[in-house]
Amino acid sequence: MVVVMKQGFSQAQMDEVKRAMEAGGVRVMVSRGAHTTILGAEGDTGGLDQEQLGQLPGVERVMRVSEPYKKANRKFHPDDSVIHLGGGVQVGGRKLAVIAGPCSVESREQIIGVAGAVQTAGAAALRGGAYKPRTSPYAFQGKGEEGIRLLREARQATGLPIVTELMSSDQLPLFEEGVDVIQIGARNMQNFDLLKKVGRTRKPILLKRGLSATIEEWLMSAEYVMSEGNPNVILCERGIRTFETYTRNTLDLSAVLAVKQLSHLPVVVDPSHACGRAWMVEGMAVAAVAAGADGLLIEVHNDPPNALCDGQQSLTPEQFAALMDKVRAVAHCVGREV
Repeated sequence: MVVVMKQGFSQAQMDEVKRAMEAGGVRVMVSRGAHTTILGAEGDTGGLDQEQLGQLPGVERVMRVSEPYKKANRKFHPDDSVIHLGGGVQVGGRKLAVIAGPCSVESREQIIGVAGAVQTAGAAALRGGAYKPRTSPYAFQGKGEEGIRLLREARQATGLPIVTELMSSDQLPLFEEGVDVIQIGARNMQNFDLLKKVGRTRKPILLKRGLSATIEEWLMSAEYVMSEGNPNVILCERGIRTFETYTRNTLDLSAVLAVKQLSHLPVVVDPSHACGRAWMVEGMAVAAVAAGADGLLIEVHNDPPNALCDGQQSLTPEQFAALMDKVRAVAHCVGREV
């Protein structure tokens, strides 16, 4: 249940509404937007009298919320959230954020070289895998703690915030110390214990949609993070598994529109993992921007044919620079800037 306050309400009126809601056995979350203030009820709302609340001074209307996610719900938070990554970089708002870098960190020369190239082309943050979840146990699993150290060197060299995937809560202290944005990968989207633990940090969380997850399940995973006190969640559409085998996954751009209707959280799109083919990345990236995405996640490698992970979907630095020119043009058409 949410209570929408009238324009010009007084603090005393809001306090009275809060006391009435708390007397009904719920916690009250206050969301102040540019034009609207909302009081959201958290917990069992069975003890609340909707009609009685609606008659209190300063109340415009009272609405029941049927969706199981509350903190991620736009009804509780009507204004778009803007998530700050550090270094003046943000996801959400008028500026489009492009996060770019290799699937995995392979060497100091590789990651610092790619970081410099994507920064020059206009990327806002650097991505790179230190710990890699792979389908085969025999595939390259990443450089682990050394990979984190190399990412930090790349950040020092370029100033770009770093984004990398967390696979286990055992690694969390290392990530809290040295990483700007913690990525939760598609395979861990419903690892609820891990979601709770990152929810107790204040690090921005990039939450990728699961391979076969519905939009509601995806938002409920965001709710797990937010319910522990961390509001800094960025949703990432990276394609879902369907019957189609030509592409790696099926990129669901309709999810961008659906999530932005249902939730205030920013949404970025990863066309690299969705398509699995480098030549498709440019077209799907500009389509994502046109669809209203708040950012992009693009794989860039200095030598894709010899990449240790996902070279077939990686752009070269030169291809990435060309993509950024097109992204800027499309962003300008939809009232955004890069």
